[in-house]
Amino acid sequence: MNLIAAAIAIGLAALGAGIGNGLIVGRTVEGIARQPELRGTLQTTMFIGVALVEALPIIGVVIAFIVLGS
Repeated sequence: MNLIAAAIAIGLAALGAGIGNGLIVGRTVEGIARQPELRGTLQTTMFIGVALVEALPIIGVVIAFIVLGS
């Protein structure tokens, strides 16, 4: 049962990160298309957002290891 819980935790974390990254990058491209002069600012904000979203799968893996350890 612990293996199933760990697999679900990692899978949902990866799914959430993939959706989040897609939304962030898509909206950044839309913003750059509308206002090309803000490209640098938008890219910086995008990279910060992607980094924060990528914390989700890392936390999911940690939770999976905790579940497997118990």
